[in-house]
Amino acid sequence: MKLYNYFRSSASYRVRIALNLKGLDYEYVSVHLTRNGGEQFADAYRALNPQALVPVLHDGDRVLTQSLAIIEYLDETRPEPPLLPKTPAERARVRALAQTVACEIHPLNNLRVLRYLTDTLGVSEETKNKWYQHWVGLGLQAIETQLATSPYTGKFCHGDTPTLADCCLVPQLFNARRFKCDLSGFPTLLRIEQNCNALPAFQRAAPERQPDAEAPGK
Repeated sequence: MKLYNYFRSSASYRVRIALNLKGLDYEYVSVHLTRNGGEQFADAYRALNPQALVPVLHDGDRVLTQSLAIIEYLDETRPEPPLLPKTPAERARVRALAQTVACEIHPLNNLRVLRYLTDTLGVSEETKNKWYQHWVGLGLQAIETQLATSPYTGKFCHGDTPTLADCCLVPQLFNARRFKCDLSGFPTLLRIEQNCNALPAFQRAAPERQPDAEAPGK
């Protein structure tokens, strides 16, 4: 099993957490998103993923893209421990939380979107960061409200074991800090993040512990 990914990509980070929670060994293949114009645009990588995005999971003869699809594939093919609850309603809740991050928050602050703002539209770094902080803040506030008011929230986003939702939440909070978002208004998210980061599976997936990690500030 090979995971083509980048240490700071939150989508890659999600999949690393899921692999670690399931105790699966994999080969780490770095695809540096900013070096040499972006290694994701190389012909060899585009042959794996025409979108030129990370991550890609190569499992046997299968080449899988999109982080949520990869994690659900892992959950179906290696079901223990499960990353989705048993009942349809509970699974829908966890998927909704995960998709709020992956489909609503993350696309608006993805690297290629931020580059388009600065390189094509000519917005300043300050304006770009305000864009990021605005959309991330709105999304995280919605998740905070959902989690703080639900009886299904436990130590983690759903109950007392990590799920797909936690795999998405922790990387998004990591990215939010990179762009100096104020997280003080999200006590439920921070509590859950603390519980997640106490687990070895989350610790090993952290960006700073990956083989292609760069020194802070680069």
